[in-house]
Amino acid sequence: MLDRIDLHVEVTPIYFDQMTSNRKSEVSTAIRDRVISTRNRQQLRFESQSAIHNNAMMPSPMVKNICSINAADKILLKTAMGRLGLSARAYDRILKVARTIADLAGKDDILIEHLAEAIQCRSLDREN
Repeated sequence: MLDRIDLHVEVTPIYFDQMTSNRKSEVSTAIRDRVISTRNRQQLRFESQSAIHNNAMMPSPMVKNICSINAADKILLKTAMGRLGLSARAYDRILKVARTIADLAGKDDILIEHLAEAIQCRSLDREN
């Protein structure tokens, strides 16, 4: 069942010292603008596909073309899949999430840090 969920994120408690620190955080309007930009990027990517509007909707054959990764990234993903016992479905979902993370960063290509972050979003796989 967990294999069908794209993001598995553990929410850890925030301690008093963290809540009261003077650390600057990103303002909501900046986050909103980045999300809008990402959605626009995805709409442009899929403008010729009437049934697809965002990365999550991509069928598996399209994932291979749109979510291409280099040799080093493939090694990282292969290692993660082996260690976590991930399925082919999880493979596609990780690539879609990595593509979205790259879109949020305004990047045309998926970089290794985007892929690593997407793998991190499979925390429930690691626990099981």
